[in-house]
Parts: sequence; structure tokens; C-alpha cells
Amino acid sequence: MPPGKVLQPVLKMKVDELFLYWLSEASTQRMLQDCLRRIKAPGRDQPTPGDGEQPGAWPTAPLAAPRPSGLEPPGTPGPGPALPLGAASSPRNAPHVRGTRRSAGTRVVQTRKEEPLPPATSQSIPTFYFPRGRPQDSVNVDAVISKIESTFARFPHERATMDDMGLVAKACGCPLYWKGPLFYGAGGERTGSVSVHKFVAMWRKILQNCHDDAAKFVHLLMSPGCNYLVQEDFVPFLQDVVNTHPGLSFLKEASEFHSRYITTVIQRIFYAVNRSWSGRITCAELRRSSFLQNVALLEEEADINQLTEFFSYEHFYVIYCKFWELDTDHDLLIDADDLARHNDHALSTKMIDRIFSGAVTRGRKVQKEGKISYADFVWFLISEEDKKTPTSIEYWFRCMDLDGDGALSMFELEYFYEEQCRRLDSMAIEALPFQDCLCQMLDLVKPRTEGKITLQDLKRCKLANVFFDTFFNIEKYLDHEQKEQISLLRDGDSGGPELSDWEKYAAEEYDILVAEETVGEPWEDGFEAELSPVEQKLSALRSPLAQRPFFEAPSPLGAVDLYEYACGDEDLEPL
Repeated sequence: MPPGKVLQPVLKMKVDELFLYWLSEASTQRMLQDCLRRIKAPGRDQPTPGDGEQPGAWPTAPLAAPRPSGLEPPGTPGPGPALPLGAASSPRNAPHVRGTRRSAGTRVVQTRKEEPLPPATSQSIPTFYFPRGRPQDSVNVDAVISKIESTFARFPHERATMDDMGLVAKACGCPLYWKGPLFYGAGGERTGSVSVHKFVAMWRKILQNCHDDAAKFVHLLMSPGCNYLVQEDFVPFLQDVVNTHPGLSFLKEASEFHSRYITTVIQRIFYAVNRSWSGRITCAELRRSSFLQNVALLEEEADINQLTEFFSYEHFYVIYCKFWELDTDHDLLIDADDLARHNDHALSTKMIDRIFSGAVTRGRKVQKEGKISYADFVWFLISEEDKKTPTSIEYWFRCMDLDGDGALSMFELEYFYEEQCRRLDSMAIEALPFQDCLCQMLDLVKPRTEGKITLQDLKRCKLANVFFDTFFNIEKYLDHEQKEQISLLRDGDSGGPELSDWEKYAAEEYDILVAEETVGEPWEDGFEAELSPVEQKLSALRSPLAQRPFFEAPSPLGAVDLYEYACGDEDLEPL
């Protein structure tokens, strides 16, 4: 052996030696013969009398490893008992004494032969989940592509610009205002036009993979690698609406407000469509909403204010003016003191603290600076003025659920009601004791679980607005107290196409703002006259509001940060 090399035992050789020694033992041979007989005759469970083993008994495992011949100490009667590989009898009838080694042969003996399962009653289950829409056999892809190609043949060099996409959208069978998503989905923003070959390839792929309008719309606007829409994905689509819809033609003279209107519409879209509060609109959420129906109505309705669910300019005007009244320092962010002045300090300070706690807001500004942006204010104002919608109920439930356990306890209700009592006392109004108020609210909501009120309880209740106002809005609480219970129930049961609470509020506030603007703008001859709608809107918007944009005007790619609005004065472009 070379010097310096350490002698090490070869474990495998020793194991092989012991295995051959064990295999040559007579008891091992008898056990293997018995196993072979059991394999050939499965019905035979007991060994034959000539096997030399006790029926139903397992071979005994040795206390020490056997030694090869010639190594036994003198006086020992031959080799020790063998290491068993398996049972000599049925394992169901014998005690489980585990040996130190097993082989594949034993596992074959102990494993029961599995019988084939009976065939299923139905060999094929029809597909019931269609995340991209149910496929339709009636769609003739080749006919659609042929119609698109004939439309492109009318354009110079068979390339369509943004102005030509209206005809292409109709050839695809889409509403007119899908032209923006179709243009950007085909990569038209990079070159300013779309070739027929690139568009056909894109649309053929969509027809093969997306089988309803929701899936197609998401596919056109979503970022690569995503299957959902975020807020920035809507900017190119809405910018095209602002540029081309006849009801917004007056905004061409006030381009600095394009991004502000777009921000408002985006927040209203997510408020109504994104029911999961995830910040991501999926195909399923878009499919369940009425957004695509409203997009189709953009083509039919020349008056944008008739589309009150998402696109109304008057609603944007009201929201923005309310925000501007609170934003006294005009940094486009409002803090708790600013928000407390809303509606003449109607909200309790405890509720304002909850709003700024991050329970219903997104973004870094709330946590870092204790302020909320215009986007957050849109959610607040709509929720404050209409507490009957599912989103607004969720909004205020999140604020009142202090511990986040998914239920409002009696402690949480008392926590908010204490401030209401103090405010009523300061107004020389006798407050109802909490126990009596609690009985009224429980009778109003009728919770299914005693001692707590869940979100589903409030959604079932038709008077959720009365419940919320009782605990944190002093002005509306007093209004409800003056109304009779019958009138409240009548208001809650009213069905049909009546205006929602938000639509009523927006219409009233818009009339007030227009009246105030008319009074404040006298004519040169000393007589006051009503301004035209365009002059009313532009005169109000071209005030000091225009000196601080919310964010940079959207580029064709829609690179807009919907939360980071603040910028330095040195970055502003001259008007």
C-alpha cells in the first residue's frame, strides 16, 4: 500500500458476503420455496406440514448479525436464526415483527393484486369552464378576415392610421370605440399605422383564442404576459374617447384636463367593475359588469352626460370641483384636516382616521405623508354620497371593521357611536343611548348571527345607508331621524330605472356649481346672462386649476402614473 494512504473497509463487499451467506441457509431455502408455492397457488394461505415451520408463526429475527462459517464461537450449535424477508404465514394472522432487511420478492407476496375499477358511468365530462368565453361554431374566421382585408384595401398601401380604425372596427364586428384598443393591440403606436398583414395575424389569433367580447377586450388592452387589466391599460382607450367623442369636443380647447377626466373615468371603472378590490380587472369581472355595454353606447349617444355610469363629464366636473374646494394648498393631495371640511364637517374624526389608515386606499402617499390623492377621493366621494351600492357598503364596512375579522362587533359600533353622542350633545340635541340605538340597528339589519353584523347582513339590508350614517355622519343621521320609517322603507324598496343616490347628488351639485359660475361671471354691459355649457365648463376649468396638472398628459403609449401627481413648480410648462 502506498505510504500515506489510509486503509478503508469496502462496505458493499461485506454486505454481499453476508447476503450470500444468508441465502445459503436451509431455513432461507425453505422460506423461498414456500413463497414460490404461495405465488403459484394464491388461494393457499398456510404452509405445508413438511415445511418445518409452525403455522401462523413468523421466523424470529436474530439479536445480532449472523457470522460466516468458521467464525462462530466454540460451543454454539451452528449458525444463528436467519434474517426473514417475509412472513411464512398470512400477515393478517401473525404479529408484525419487522426484520432488518427485505427484498422485492417479499413485497410481491404481501401486496394484494388490485382488481380493475369498473368503468365510469360517463366516459367524458363536457367542458363547463370557459375563462376566455364559450367557443361558438357559428363564427366564420375566414369570412371575417376576408372582410378586414377588403377594408384595408381601401387605405393607401393597405395601412390603417388611427383615423381609419373606425372602419376596421366595424369590419371586425366590434363597437366603434374599440378602434383605439384595436390600433394599439396591433402595435400601431410604434409606427403610426397598422399593416393589413400584422392586423390580420393579430385578429386571427384573438378569434381563435378569445370567444366573447370580454376576453377580446382584455386581450387587446392587457400588458404582455398578463391576463388582466390594470389602471394604466385603460389610458390609450380613454384618450381616444376624449379625442373623438362629439360630447367631449369642447375639451380640445383644454387639453390640460384630458388626463384629469381620464383619471376620473378609470377610478369609476374600477369602482364598479373590480369587485375583488385587487386592482386588476379580469375577464370574469368585465363579463359580469355593464362596462362593455356602456362602451357600445358611446357610439349611439352623442351626449356624453347621458352615460352616467362611467363617462359623464358632469360627474367628473362635480368630483373635481369638490376636490379642489378641499385642496386649499393646491398640491393635489389632501390630508385629514382637508377631508374633515367635506360637507361642513359631517364625518366623524374617527372615521376620517380610518380612511387615512389604509383600509380603503392604495398607494404610498397615505402611509408616508398621511395624504390621499385625487384617485382615492373619487372612491370616497361616490361611497359617501351613495351608501347603497355593493362597493360603497364594502368601503364603509372595511372602515368600521377595526380588527379586520370580517364582522362588526358591538364594541366597534360603540366605538364610532361615542363620538356621534358627543357631537349631538355639543349641538344641544339629546342623543339616543347606545343600547337603544343598538336595538334599532339590529332590528334594521337583522343579522343572522347574534352579537355581530357581517358584510352579507348589510348587503341584504335595504337601508345600509341609514346604518352607516348613524355611526359616523352627523348631518345625514339627523336627516334620517326626521324622516319617518315608512318613507325610508319606501325609498329602499323603490325599483325601476330611478336615479341612484349618486346620480341625484351629482345632478344637484352640478346645477349649483353652474349657478354659482353664472353669478360670478357678469357681462360687460352690467347684465348677467347664463353662459353656454361649453363656456361654463371651460371658464371654471381655466382658473388656477390649470396651473398644476395631475400628471403628465398621456402619451400615445399611455405612460401615466395615476398616483404620483405631485411635481415641482419648475417642471410646469407655461400656459
